[in-house]
Amino acid sequence: MGEARSRFPSCWTWARCQDNGVSDPEQEKRWAELFDQLDLNKDGRVDVNELRTGLTDWGVVRSEVDEIVRMSDTNHDGQLDFEEFTQYLRTHEKELRLMFRSLDRNNDGHIDVGEIQLSLRSLGVNVSTEQASRILQSIDRDGTMTIDWNEWRDHFLFNPLHNMEDIAHYWKHSLMLDIGEQLTVPDEFSEKERRSGVVWRQLVAGAMAGAVSRTGTAPLDRLKVFLQVHGSSGVSLFGGLRGMVQEGGLRSLWRGNGINVLKIAPESAIKFMAYEQVNKAESINYNKCSKEGGSLRVQERFIAGSLAGATAQTIIYPMEVLKTRLTLRKTGQYSGMADCAKQILRKEGVRAFYKGYVPNTLGIIPYAGIDLAVYETLKNAWLQRYCMGSADPGVLVLLGCGTVSSTCGQLASYPLALIRTRMQAQASADGAPQLSMVGQFKHIVSHEGVPGLYRGIAPNFLKVIPAVSISYVVYEHMKKALGVGS
Repeated sequence: MGEARSRFPSCWTWARCQDNGVSDPEQEKRWAELFDQLDLNKDGRVDVNELRTGLTDWGVVRSEVDEIVRMSDTNHDGQLDFEEFTQYLRTHEKELRLMFRSLDRNNDGHIDVGEIQLSLRSLGVNVSTEQASRILQSIDRDGTMTIDWNEWRDHFLFNPLHNMEDIAHYWKHSLMLDIGEQLTVPDEFSEKERRSGVVWRQLVAGAMAGAVSRTGTAPLDRLKVFLQVHGSSGVSLFGGLRGMVQEGGLRSLWRGNGINVLKIAPESAIKFMAYEQVNKAESINYNKCSKEGGSLRVQERFIAGSLAGATAQTIIYPMEVLKTRLTLRKTGQYSGMADCAKQILRKEGVRAFYKGYVPNTLGIIPYAGIDLAVYETLKNAWLQRYCMGSADPGVLVLLGCGTVSSTCGQLASYPLALIRTRMQAQASADGAPQLSMVGQFKHIVSHEGVPGLYRGIAPNFLKVIPAVSISYVVYEHMKKALGVGS
């Protein structure tokens, strides 16, 4: 919002006019000035495209621009003339005034941290004092740790929010990014967001980002799996790549990517629905037992995220086994996914589709716990040191925190992931002993030492930065295309 104010420096003065219901000449002048700046083709009207262009730097996304036009276009010509534009501003300021008064419990003309907590708690949203302080700081421009009417009005002027429920959901932040293996779970969505389709548009944006990201880093992923299974034979990073290309050509580097992309949709949908159900049950219990809002939020997210991940993995796990077998296949071994599934079923039975399920499920707990703990620690440390008056550190900072925390989580759970992959790769048709989880662990440590538990971790880490970068760029473009706000 700071960039927006510098881009339209004059438009913020009119927000200081007295809210007395009487048209103010200075206010009208500023509105006219802002309208003129948004009217790019100078035809006396502002259309949707001009609003999208002019309000981008204000943090107003496509769906919000459409909502502003829908509410204000009284003659339904798809454009706003000056009268319609100013009528929107007058009406919206009245709504903002009502919301401000509902938050200002003691009627002193200022909103403080306690009033934010009380108002959100009355809406069923429990936040800690620290969280409420960061919300306040995102609006408080003069550093008084309170919000006056002018600051409130300036902040929400071009956000088509109509009531306190809308404000509460505006303060929630959701980010779904796929860094190659782990899909993050968003915060809970409101009923309004479900009805409007925001939930599924956001899931689609995340799924598309994951598909492109996984495809772009598929060679590194295949190399990781190859080294996990065959690394004990002394194969190096570049030796493994060279061997795969010699065996099947460049296209072989993408073996297993098809099903890896295909499983994104069911995995993210199941994980989201499971997360919502678990979180709903926790919220009911939490509201009955909690005395201080927000104190169990991190623990709740850890439990809900872990259970959601375990549920999704249980349902789509056969696809994980297929992905490993297809990734490791030799040229001509399988004609496709269906043929691979048929051969496994015929030679090894149904149980083969759940090989490695136990270490996979156990790995969710340390991954989710460390990932969340490191993420919250890094985010809060950044806010405390570089807060700059903002409750939201910004998507790039959150992305960086998520990358580091996910890497730490993978480091802790990697031995279990390696054992899972080796168990998935076991084929009874080869006549080799079918080792259990404990058997695999003993075999690896006795023959390869502790470093053997981290075979393939180099390409796994190498793919993190490109995966995050690709996912972020695609996700942001998909959100804009689908009209989903940050």
